[in-house]
Amino acid sequence: MIDRDDFIPDAEWARFREVSKDFPTPNVFVNLDTIETEYNRLLKTFPYGNVYYAVKANPGIPVIRLLGRLGACFDIASRYELDDVLSQGISPERISYGNTIKKAVDVEYFYQKGVRMFATDSKDDLKNIAEKAPGSKVFVRILIENSSTADWPLSRKFGCHPDMAYNLLVWAKERGLEPYGISFHVGSQQRDIGQWDDAISRTKYLFESIEEEEGIKLKMINMGGGFPAKYIHPCNELSDYASEITRYLNDDFAEEVPKIVFEPGRSLVGNAGILTSEVVLISRKNNTSLSRWVYLDCGLFNGLTETLGEAIKYPVITDKDKGKCGEVILAGPTCDSTDIMYEDTKYKLPIDLKIGDKVYWLTTGAYTGSYASVGFNGFPPIKTYYYDKNAIYDIDGNVVKELA
Repeated sequence: MIDRDDFIPDAEWARFREVSKDFPTPNVFVNLDTIETEYNRLLKTFPYGNVYYAVKANPGIPVIRLLGRLGACFDIASRYELDDVLSQGISPERISYGNTIKKAVDVEYFYQKGVRMFATDSKDDLKNIAEKAPGSKVFVRILIENSSTADWPLSRKFGCHPDMAYNLLVWAKERGLEPYGISFHVGSQQRDIGQWDDAISRTKYLFESIEEEEGIKLKMINMGGGFPAKYIHPCNELSDYASEITRYLNDDFAEEVPKIVFEPGRSLVGNAGILTSEVVLISRKNNTSLSRWVYLDCGLFNGLTETLGEAIKYPVITDKDKGKCGEVILAGPTCDSTDIMYEDTKYKLPIDLKIGDKVYWLTTGAYTGSYASVGFNGFPPIKTYYYDKNAIYDIDGNVVKELA
């Protein structure tokens, strides 16, 4: 059984229950105070780091507004995210266009809005940046091939071989751009700290070789995301990541450590969210089956996309967890056979669980509402709400309810 106390203290749980009690399921409630605590912890743990929040993790205006007030910068994946961030009065100097897959028209849009830092990993994309965003800073994302220890790997689709990265940086200079740095991503929810060691070593090789051979002095390492949220698999503490990554940097760069950028998403907002679902149906497939099928009003297509392949394993609890429990298969409500969250992973829920009971998914502040489908089977996208000491807000930042 999952012990709720391992993930959220009593006072925070009581607060969540109070603010969310009158809202129909399914929904996600995100505690803004928790996000602020996580942000401050990251700054304290990596005092030399520059935080560019990965907006895709949770694009709610209340999150952008909070992190903007705290001084964060922003990693942007699309013009729509850009508009949301700029709408909160955040300067374009605090924004990076971190998506390596983008249209020329979008590069131009970002440039016209004042953004001057762009990621790339291909020649044609670099050509678009040179034409539509002249004089901008560019950083090249290198391919990290050994990230299988991440719960949500990000290899193959993004990045290029270091040899190609070298060529792209040279071409950037020839085309009037500023070759600014190297980026990598070791995989989301990366539990093997050693993956940063290999990535930093590759980056050091590029820094040295391109300066010695081309006279190009790079200024930045963008380490992407990868720091974990608290799911059911144990992870090291953030301080452990910090001590090891700092050691890797010092070993490779000694006294000349460049500007370090982090793009946290999951680690900043994941722990702040709780998804509340309701049991729609409980059944067995035959008279002697040992496992029950528990169907919920949320699923793979509406909030829980990261259970695809049972990759992210959320802590799941109910109000009846102190009683006898048995194995279940957890599935969503749609008419799609892939809408199954956990079948191989053996979750246990109370034997006396009934239709209409609530099932709570902890650590769901990241990639739940933002991944949710639009109208699949006619089910509306899951609603996300945000709260602090003063009020409950909707995703657009409007006050839904004042809190005493």
